[in-house]
Amino acid sequence: MTDSISDKAYDELIDARLRSPESFTRALKTRRRRKLVGKDGRLLVVAADHTARGIIDVENNPFAIADRRSLLDRLVRSLANPLVDGVLASADIVEELAWLGALESKLVFGTMNRGGYLGTKWGLDDSMSAYDADSIADLGLDAGKVLLRFEDTDPGVGRTLEYVVEAMRQLAERKIVCLVEPLPYIKDAAGFPVLDKSTDRLDKIISITSGLGSTSAYTWLKLPGWTSHISISKSTTLPILLLGGDPGKNLDKTFTEWGEGLKISNVIGLVAGRPLLFPYDDDVDASIARAGRLVHPES
Repeated sequence: MTDSISDKAYDELIDARLRSPESFTRALKTRRRRKLVGKDGRLLVVAADHTARGIIDVENNPFAIADRRSLLDRLVRSLANPLVDGVLASADIVEELAWLGALESKLVFGTMNRGGYLGTKWGLDDSMSAYDADSIADLGLDAGKVLLRFEDTDPGVGRTLEYVVEAMRQLAERKIVCLVEPLPYIKDAAGFPVLDKSTDRLDKIISITSGLGSTSAYTWLKLPGWTSHISISKSTTLPILLLGGDPGKNLDKTFTEWGEGLKISNVIGLVAGRPLLFPYDDDVDASIARAGRLVHPES
């Protein structure tokens, strides 16, 4: 894989962190903007907010996502594809991409609650440790994103619900979309939260999430591709973006799930990270191109 960021550019980026910190927010505020939704009503957004939660491993590489130059290189390469509509990330990554000129005419979804760090027993108390509504509006971002993990015994879920609803309210007041990712969780024998990939809880969770806040006018949902299509098609009218996860060697299965989900009328695209940026064969360009053709087949 040929680097898309030269040694010189990366050295200058590091130097700018020290000598010209204002250049990062200036690049973000002055970038060329685009409409949130284009003519075909579909979106392909590359997700890169993993590191802010402490998720840095892919398959057998425990440090893959934490390698910042590699991550930026993969993101710049991905965003250069005209079928990629934008990125979802924390402020550090968003600012670096803007500084590198990779966000011109691209959407930016700012991640908000990253405080439920991976591997902690208290992580379901998922505090707002990244963007807030004020910064999203001030910097000209296109949407905010929150995660809401439902688990039946942890009081932190109730507190997270409050954080999420407040973020939704503040974004809606500014007429900015809030992308909400509701996921079912259980606790393992040691008390750590674990994703529950059974689908029988999702109907209820989708229904609850659709009803959050004083308005749903600016609420979108981010749901896993393995979600029951009955749940997706019948539980809500809200716009839905499908997420990816880490498919490992099962990339074809993930693309098949996405393809089936995209047939549903209110499924408008993908927000995917590891399947596109860190595919098992490490062919980023091929994975991005494949996703682009899936989301924007007429382009």
